[in-house]
Formats: sequence, C-alpha cells, structure tokens
Amino acid sequence: MMQRLKNIQEKKIRKPDFSTKEGRGIMAFILQKEFEYILNMDKDAETPFIKRVKDDFVSRFTKRIIDNPSKKIMIGICGESASGKTTICKHIKKTVDRYSLPVEIISTDNYFNDISDLIKEHGSFDKLLESGYDVDAPTNFMTDQLKEDLKLLADGQDVMTPQYLINGSGVSVPRSLPAKSQKIIAVEGMATMYDNVYDLFDIKLYIDIDRDKQEERFLARAASRNQNRDNALKQLKYIREASEKYILPHKHKWDIIVDGSVSIPYFEQIIEYLYGITNNFE
Repeated sequence: MMQRLKNIQEKKIRKPDFSTKEGRGIMAFILQKEFEYILNMDKDAETPFIKRVKDDFVSRFTKRIIDNPSKKIMIGICGESASGKTTICKHIKKTVDRYSLPVEIISTDNYFNDISDLIKEHGSFDKLLESGYDVDAPTNFMTDQLKEDLKLLADGQDVMTPQYLINGSGVSVPRSLPAKSQKIIAVEGMATMYDNVYDLFDIKLYIDIDRDKQEERFLARAASRNQNRDNALKQLKYIREASEKYILPHKHKWDIIVDGSVSIPYFEQIIEYLYGITNNFE
C-alpha cells in the first residue's frame, strides 16, 4: 500500500478543469478507483479494519470534493467510551507530526456545558450522577457553538474552542484552545452524531468495539487515574446505559464502521494513504 502511495505522490496529476464535465468526470473516476483500492486492500488484511461502508459513500465523497474542492475535509469520529476514539486521534496526531500533514484534531468533549455550580450543589460529580442528572444528554453540549466553530473551520477560519476541565470540577473555560483551519479536520466525540452537527462531516467514522474489550480498556484507564474498581464499574454501567440511549440507535447512520481493536500502525497507514490521494490534485 505504501509503495502505491509513494507512486501516486511522485506522479502529480494536473488538476482537471472543473468548469468542464470531462474534467470533473476524470477526477471523480480517479478518486473512486483509489478508494476502491483501499477497501479491497483492507478486505485482504489479516484483521480487517473496515467493518462496513455505505454503498453510496465513495461516490458521495468524491462528488463533494469535485463540487467544492477548496472546502476543508471534515471527518467526524464517534463511538462508545473506550472504543478507541481518543487513542486513534492521538495516533493520527503522531502521523501528522511525523509527516507534517495539515490536520487539526478537535474533541467535542470540550463542548460540555459548564456544570460546576451543579457539582458544588451536590457535593461531587459522582453524587450529581447519582441524583439522576443525565450528563450525556444532547442538551448538555454547546452544540450551537460547536456547529458554528466547525462551519468557520470548514470555510478556512481559525477559531478558539472552549476547554472542559476533566478534573471533576465541571468547569468549562470559554474560547480557550486554538483550532487551526487545516486541510483535514478530525472531530471526535459523541456530539458529532447530533443532528445539527452530523451533516457537517464529509466522512463519518464510527469506531466499534466489543463489550469485553471495552471493559478491559475502561478499567485499565480508571486504574491509571487511581480510580477504584467498584467506582469504575459503576461509571461503566452509566456509560453503557447512555450509549444504549444516545449512541447505538444512530450507529447505522455512519458512513464507515471500523474495528477499534485493530492495530494502530495499520490505521496510520490508511490515514497516510487517504491524505495522499486527496492531496494528489494540485
């Protein structure tokens, strides 16, 4: 795969004249063939990364590139807690840094509402949850601001995003983190699936994970944060209930469903390849 990527990068293709039907057709044909190659390559892998792709995804994505080639490529990444969203984004970042790729990564967890007053009122975050407060409800995200920020990024404008502190205080610091409008913008988190945000993404990636692997990862993460096992299992139960309510019913909508347990180096190669083919028209 990487030799094929090197070959297409060394043979830059003159951008077709988008004002002509022939030019648009040539670009669509090349992009579709390269994506088909990725999908066929993955099927032959020892452990395939891609579990399902919507039938119309390739044609829809290539049409978007043709219709508006200057717009940034927006990738939405969703999945249950401990499915591998954050881990995959960290490895995307490593790939980005290693090859100087123009990619920005944003977590929608930073768009949680500030609930610091509620936490103080109940005494702790855990006690707030025990009171029945549904922290993962769509109303607990600043979805209007998220949508506005993503639209600005897609159109080429840098923004300052909020930062939700993960220290249990429930504090959200407004306009705290810089986000650059790069060629590819990857956005991870459950808020990517909400109706007023979901349609902004050109590629919608769902990371699937089996429950045993999810529990293993969740407990390991809890232990690394000095969280006791009983408390972690209680939190996992809440998270799974929230997933059943807010995430899993929308799983079928996503363009691509991938296996969150597949080796990360393999995923890095796919990211490099995707960048190579979308960057080939200059």
